[in-house]
Amino acid sequence: MIARLHRSRLAWLCCGVILLSGVVLAQESRQPASGDPLSEDRLMAVMHAVSSHTLLDYVKEMASPKYQGRLTGTASYDAIAKWTADLLASWKVNPAGDQGTFYQKFPNPYTLVLPGASLSLDIKLPNGETIKRPYVLEEEFFPGSTSDSGTVTAEVVYVGYGATAPELGYDDYAGVDVKGKLVMMEPEAPVGPDRDPELFKKWRPYSFHDYKAQNAAKHGAAGMVYNYHLANPNCVFVKGLGLAYVGRAVWDDVFAGTGKKRDDVVKAIRSTLAPASFATGKVMTMKNVTEYHPEGVGSNVVGFIEGTDPVLKQEAIVIGAHLDHLGFNPFLMPGAHDNASGVAVLLGVAEALASSRIPFKRSIVFVVFGAEEQGVKGSEFYVAHPFIPNDKTRAMLNLESVGRGESISAGSGRNFPQLWEVIDRLNKKYIHRPVSASANANLARPRQDAAHFLWANVPTISFGTLGSKPLPYASYHTSKDSIDIITPEIMEDLSRLVFLATVELATK
Repeated sequence: MIARLHRSRLAWLCCGVILLSGVVLAQESRQPASGDPLSEDRLMAVMHAVSSHTLLDYVKEMASPKYQGRLTGTASYDAIAKWTADLLASWKVNPAGDQGTFYQKFPNPYTLVLPGASLSLDIKLPNGETIKRPYVLEEEFFPGSTSDSGTVTAEVVYVGYGATAPELGYDDYAGVDVKGKLVMMEPEAPVGPDRDPELFKKWRPYSFHDYKAQNAAKHGAAGMVYNYHLANPNCVFVKGLGLAYVGRAVWDDVFAGTGKKRDDVVKAIRSTLAPASFATGKVMTMKNVTEYHPEGVGSNVVGFIEGTDPVLKQEAIVIGAHLDHLGFNPFLMPGAHDNASGVAVLLGVAEALASSRIPFKRSIVFVVFGAEEQGVKGSEFYVAHPFIPNDKTRAMLNLESVGRGESISAGSGRNFPQLWEVIDRLNKKYIHRPVSASANANLARPRQDAAHFLWANVPTISFGTLGSKPLPYASYHTSKDSIDIITPEIMEDLSRLVFLATVELATK
C-alpha cells in the first residue's frame, strides 16, 4: 500500500514537471531565441508583428466620414492629427514639434467647397432657340477647390497654357479679349522636363496652378475653365475668380463647331511653341459656392526616437507621409489610398521600431505632413524648419499612395544607389515583392513631399504601389478613393520592408 502511494506521488510529480516544462517551453517559443536585439530572429519577430488587419483599421479610421476628408486647416484635420499624435505618444515616441508638442504649426489658408455648384453650356439649336447643357458633378467636372463663390455667365475664350512669358516671346493672351469672360486653358507648360530639360527650366514658372489663376485674373477674366479633371485644392484663392476643373465632355462641347479639335490645337502649340488662342463663341455658366478662410493654420505631426550614439544621434533617418486630403468637393473625399495608406504604413513602422528596443545609433524622425494637397506646404515648412538639420539627415523614406497594388515603386531610387541597394537587398531576402527603382530629374513643380527633401539634397526614396486591377471608375482625387479599393497585404509588406531598412540605416 505504501509502495503504491509512493509510486502515485512520483507519477504526479513527474506529470507536474512535464507540465511545467511544457509551459516554460511554450513561453520560450514565443520569445526570440537570442538576447541580441539586432539578431535576425528578433528582427523577424518584430517584423512579423506588423499586421495588415491593424493597418487596414488605421486606413478605415482616417478615411471615415467623421474626419470630413482631412482638409488641412479645418477642425477635422486637427482631430485626425491629434489621433495620429496620440498613437505615437502611446508607443513612447518623443514629441518633436513646437514647444514640446507633436505639432509643427504653419499658416495655411483654405477654402471649403459647399453644395450648390453647377456648370452648363449654352447650345444653340437649328431653330434659333438656346438650351443649356448641364454637366454632371464629378463625372464631367469638379468645382474649383479654391474658387471664389458666385455665378458667372460669359463667353469662353481658349487661351492655351495661360502663360504670358515675354522673355520667351510667348503670350497666350495676345490678341484676345478676356475681360469679364471665362478662359479655358491647359495644365502644365508646352515644354516638359523630358523633352528638353534646359528649355523646361525656363517654362517651369508658368506651369504652376497659382500662376495660371493669377495671370487669368490679371487679364480681367471672371473665371477659369481648367482642362484638369480632378478635385484640386493646390491653387491660390483669387478674389473674384471662379474656377471649374473639367474633363473631355466639356472641352469637346466647347470646341464643337469651331473648326478646331482641342487635341490638335494642343499638339500644335507644343510643336511650334506659338500661341493658338481664340474666342470660341460659346457661352458657359459657372456657379461655385465656397467659403474662404485666410486665417487657416495647418500642422505637421512630428515625433522621434532618439539615437544612442553620442555623435550619430545628431543624424536622422526621416520617415514621412502626408495625412491630409481634399475635404469635400462637394462630395466627401475619403482619401483612403491617397494618403491614409501612407500614414498607416508609417504608423506600422513607428510602432515596430518603438517596440523593438533596438539601440539605434542615429535618431529616427517621423513626420506626418499637412497640406500636401494644398501645394506640399507642410513638407516645405518642415524642410525650412527641420527637427534635425537637413545636412544631417542621412535618408528620407516617403510613403505616398501605398495602399493598392501588387508591386512597389521606389521613386528616385536610382538617384541614390547606396540607399536603393539597402532596399533592394532586404526585399529580395525577406519580403519578395516586385520592387522597381526609378530616376528623377526633379525639375517639375513639386507633386510629393519628397520633392522638398530632394531639393535640400537629402537622399530620398518615395515609395508608391503599382499593379492594381483597373477600376470601372476614376479614384484619384475623387469620392471613390475609399476603403473598398485598398489592398491591405501590400501595406503590410511595405511596412516590413521600411522597418528593416530603417533598422539598418539607423544602426550601421
